[in-house]
Amino acid sequence: MKKNFISPLVLLIILTASVSAQISPGKLVQAHQNLEGLSNCRKCHELGDKVLNSKCLACHKEINTLIKANRGYHASTDVRGKECFKCHSDHNGRTFEIIRFSQKSFDHQKTTFNLEGKHKELTCDDCHQTKFISDKKSFALRKNTFLGLSNYCKSCHADVHLGALGSQCSNCHSTEGFKPAKSFDHNKTAYQLNGKHSEVKCDKCHKIEKRNGKDFQKFKGIQFTSCENCHNDIHQGKFGKDCQKCHVTTGFGQIKSGQFDHNKTNYKLIGKHIEVKCNSCHGSNVTAKLKHTLCLDCHKDYHKGSFVKEGKIKDCTECHTEKGFTPSLFTIETHNQNKFQLIGSHLAVPCKTCHFKEVEKEWHFVQLGQRCNDCHKNIHGDEIKAKFIGNNECSNCHNTETWQKINFDHEKTEFRLLGKHGTAACSTCHEKKKNNEEITIKFASVTTLCEGCHRDVHVAQFKVADKNDCERCHTFDNWKPVKFDHEKTKFPLAGGHQAVACNACHKKVIDGSVTFIKFKLEEFKCVDCHK
Repeated sequence: MKKNFISPLVLLIILTASVSAQISPGKLVQAHQNLEGLSNCRKCHELGDKVLNSKCLACHKEINTLIKANRGYHASTDVRGKECFKCHSDHNGRTFEIIRFSQKSFDHQKTTFNLEGKHKELTCDDCHQTKFISDKKSFALRKNTFLGLSNYCKSCHADVHLGALGSQCSNCHSTEGFKPAKSFDHNKTAYQLNGKHSEVKCDKCHKIEKRNGKDFQKFKGIQFTSCENCHNDIHQGKFGKDCQKCHVTTGFGQIKSGQFDHNKTNYKLIGKHIEVKCNSCHGSNVTAKLKHTLCLDCHKDYHKGSFVKEGKIKDCTECHTEKGFTPSLFTIETHNQNKFQLIGSHLAVPCKTCHFKEVEKEWHFVQLGQRCNDCHKNIHGDEIKAKFIGNNECSNCHNTETWQKINFDHEKTEFRLLGKHGTAACSTCHEKKKNNEEITIKFASVTTLCEGCHRDVHVAQFKVADKNDCERCHTFDNWKPVKFDHEKTKFPLAGGHQAVACNACHKKVIDGSVTFIKFKLEEFKCVDCHK
């Protein structure tokens, strides 16, 4: 009988494989595969104990360095002192993700670098790139690592100042954006900005030049000890180099009070001239000599030659002063030395009413005319005959006191004012009529007939040839029929009839809407009145 014989070598292999399967719970991840095998267990495990942090950090020196420097996520209170394998367990197979976290939900604040401002808008890959790792020997060898970035701005951003302003970018800039440099306060520098300087754009003083083929804005080394470092001396050295003796930073046009005394020049400033800005007269060259003998040397002749006399323009000082163009020195007394004297109501008329033309928006003082109708409209039209008004001679009736005061002799007309007519107001007969906002007063068109003004209360009982001759019975003193003689009628009053009241025979009659006294009787036999 043949005995089965197992080789000691084969038995050793079988036992080794069995023990290995019992000790190792699974394969290590790809990054740790070089630690496979029983001989390597103690590189991570303490014999008979769990995986120790010290052994992890002995291999992962870069993380150990960050923890000691109190930097990064592993130095945070959430992670420091925590066992590594709690987050990074192994023996789960080659393809197991030993580093697992969500980029979207990860709290970057726990890394000691809080994301603020513009940094919030970036993706992880925008910053976590090999090119931004300064210590490439320690960190850059690992692919897709999130370690190794510095907190210094220059580790990611180019220093456009080329080291001229130091390395602490936050002294001027914030994470909201490089421009504007909100944290920068120019007043903490050796040159404080005030007045107009605070309105000047940075690049006006800090010029952009080329350095190393790139744009470079110069901030250090700017000369500012003298105004001439930036400004041209328009006085060409005539007043020295200490500009601040006269000028202030609020503007070159503002001169320090009490510093420059214009009254020491050949032209003293008085009145409105004190308020005028220097460059209004001097332009850009303050030291240039100016003509100042006549007002016209500076001021335009507003009157456009209206006051030229014997080929020369009158000097403005005859009417105006430095206190202002208005009020004028041209008084009423002066006006009355001219051809048109101001009397009556003309004294109260503002100058502008006659001398200012609204259409042209200009004043005119000569050739305005002296006749009434040069200024006043003839509201009478054809109502006044030429023999009374002549060539628009308003003064035949009116005076300068008031239009309402009339000096007219009605006796010269075809209608003399007799009796009560002499006391009647003009407007009673000469009524106004309004047509399209234009008012005229009737004169020539007023009839001389009584019924033109008075109502015929007799309802045409006494009309002869279609005319009422009121004067047959009435006078101009009153309406009593003092001129009426009953004896001249067809019924003379005799005997007892003479004592009878008029209304006993002449009764009131109502004819529709008209009431009148009937004087003309058709029948006047005795039986018509006596029963």
